[in-house]
Amino acid sequence: MCLAVPGQVLTIEDDTLRTATVSFGGVTKSVSLALVPEAGIGDYVIVHVGFAISRLDEEAARRTLETYADLVALELPEGTEH
Repeated sequence: MCLAVPGQVLTIEDDTLRTATVSFGGVTKSVSLALVPEAGIGDYVIVHVGFAISRLDEEAARRTLETYADLVALELPEGTEH
């Protein structure tokens, strides 16, 4: 099973891999945009193992991130905040 996570592109370097800084709910990681050349700053991308594999619209990204947050909340002991 593979897991891909949506994140928002914050910056893009002009290098061979088009290395970008992508925010995943405030956590930032370096990601290659080489497979998604149309992605730009502010876009949401789906990331798998350090590579953006597709773009998605902001509404779809928001719904996915809300679903992840709901799943995390279900797994936390009662009275614990995430």
